[in-house]
This record gives sequence, C-alpha cells and structure tokens, in this order.
Amino acid sequence: MHQQIGLFFGSFNPIHNGHLIIASSILEQAGLSKVWFVVTPQNPFKPSKSLLHEFDRYDMVKAAIADNSKLEVTDVEFHLPRPSYTIDTLEHLTAKFPEKEFKLIIGQDNLESFHKWKGPDLILDRYSLLVYPRPGAKENELMQHPRVKMINAPLIDISATFIRDLIQKQKSIRYLVPEVVEEIILRKGFYLS
Repeated sequence: MHQQIGLFFGSFNPIHNGHLIIASSILEQAGLSKVWFVVTPQNPFKPSKSLLHEFDRYDMVKAAIADNSKLEVTDVEFHLPRPSYTIDTLEHLTAKFPEKEFKLIIGQDNLESFHKWKGPDLILDRYSLLVYPRPGAKENELMQHPRVKMINAPLIDISATFIRDLIQKQKSIRYLVPEVVEEIILRKGFYLS
C-alpha cells in the first residue's frame, strides 16, 4: 500500500490559518498519510517586491506546522529548474519516492485555468486532484473527471495579500496566522517596506 501524500503548492507569503485549515480538512477527508507544503520559489520571470525570499517563507511554514507530524514542508522546487512547473515537480517526486502516491491539492478557482498549465492531460492521467472550494469559483466540467475529487472544506476567504496589507498599516494579524508565524514576521520586520 503506497503512502498517499497530498501536495499543497503555494508561495505561502505568508502561510496563514486558512492554509492550515484546508490542509487539515483534506488530510482527514481524503484519507492521506501526510500533506506536504511545496513552497514555490520566486518566478525569475515575474519578480515581485512583495514576495519574501523563499527560505524565509519555508522557515515560516516549517514553524507553522512543527506541532503536526502529518504536515511537512519541502523545498524540492528550490532545486529544480525555474520557472517550476507542477508536472515537472510531480514527476521528480514520483521518481525520487516511488513508494509514495502523490495527489495534487488545488483550489477550485484553479480548475478554470488548469487547461493552460504545462501538461494538464499528463497530470490528470498520472495523478489525482483534490480540489477545495474557493469563494466565487465557478462550476467546471473537470469537477466530473474521475481523477478529480471535490473536498468538503470550509470556504476560507483569508488572503496573504490582506495579511500583508494589515502588516504595512501596522495592524494586528492575530488569529489570521499561527502565533509563531506572527512572532517571526514581527521580529524580522517582514512585509513592512
């Protein structure tokens, strides 16, 4: 029996409680062994001033999930050619960990643009999608695909952009991010400039 791992890709800029609630819901409902947070590096073609360095984002994810042995963080994409495409990362992980079965966790809003991804048919051919609801996401024919499983997770409308805005305005982000993440952000002065 292969260990089933859900891969939750994101910039996690910063990781917030919405991410953790979704990961936890999917872990339980899809019967996964673990969820791996795949921190995506900065896209060299889309440099962004508001995107923290990948090592800082990785450290915040690591701190946020330290108390849950079923959640892990991976820096696999830091070591792959950039820009990183999901299919390449999936194939790299499958080759590296043949004893694990990887499933892709995505928001329902991503289904609309999924056909524009690199190798969408290949992804659906070899991997399952675990899809969580997103505010304002539309119905999509992919929802009927045999490799797509809709997960009943809470609709979370917390965005990292909203959190960064609050930090810039010197407002509290308590309850939006784990306490340990808030502490790192404040101590290091992240997102202030």
